[in-house]
Amino acid sequence: MARILITDDDAHIVRVMTIWLQRQGYETITARNGMAALELLEGQPVDLLISDMNMPELDGLGLTRELRRRGNDTLPIIVLTARCDQVSLTEQLRAFGAHVAPKPFVPSQLVEQINQLLGVGARA
Repeated sequence: MARILITDDDAHIVRVMTIWLQRQGYETITARNGMAALELLEGQPVDLLISDMNMPELDGLGLTRELRRRGNDTLPIIVLTARCDQVSLTEQLRAFGAHVAPKPFVPSQLVEQINQLLGVGARA
């Protein structure tokens, strides 16, 4: 079972994502901001990271940069954003091998993107 780290400061978003991903058979762990996510990742390996873009302490772009700086080059990362400058943000994140998804997200589309990144067939 793949483990996914959900990083978002909005408890409702975390709850919705957790329900959807667990229904699809994924294990989830959560962090409320980028700094907390970095701390969790030191002791708990994950198969994929989903991060909000705008968070206190360390945003999604900063989190992605720091993970890559620390040598974590293979972890698939999806950054959710409601920002209107998604084209610019997408270019910045692609430079670090990350993917961008719109927020609010459509749960079934997010699950499909996760499945693709993890190389998983359709889940029931």
